[in-house]
Amino acid sequence: MSVYYYDAEQFLPIDIFKAWNFFSDAKNLSVITPPELDFKILTDLDNKEVYKGMLIDYTVKPLFGIRVHWQTEIFNVEKPGMFADRQLKGPYKIWEHTHTFLKKDNGVLMKDHVKYQLPFGIIGRIAQSILVKKKIENIFIYRRKVLEKIFENGNNTN
Repeated sequence: MSVYYYDAEQFLPIDIFKAWNFFSDAKNLSVITPPELDFKILTDLDNKEVYKGMLIDYTVKPLFGIRVHWQTEIFNVEKPGMFADRQLKGPYKIWEHTHTFLKKDNGVLMKDHVKYQLPFGIIGRIAQSILVKKKIENIFIYRRKVLEKIFENGNNTN
């Protein structure tokens, strides 16, 4: 079975604690997710920041408008430098996403590292090459644009 990786990074003109506060609040996921995915959080988050062992349930329409239940677990937290989540239930065979925040002179460098594997053997490999890879790239392109607007000149709408 093929395992795939996707990496993205973005400089934000904010301090590391502002970055942590935004990204560790799971409700902000819906802000940075493309509307066509129809992302809906099911878990009552009570404005909690992520913590090790936290479970988050949501629904999303990743392909062809088909709604899928997805559950992630936060499995590693090192405040304010990183946290990582993994899919427990959802469309992927494996999905692990590490969010890293590196303090820089004029802001923070945010890095995303995604490790994923698709189900369905050769069908999954074909889907990766013609559909899934591009879909993941487009999600992160959308996020980049939204984050640039939110944190333009170091400002935050929250």
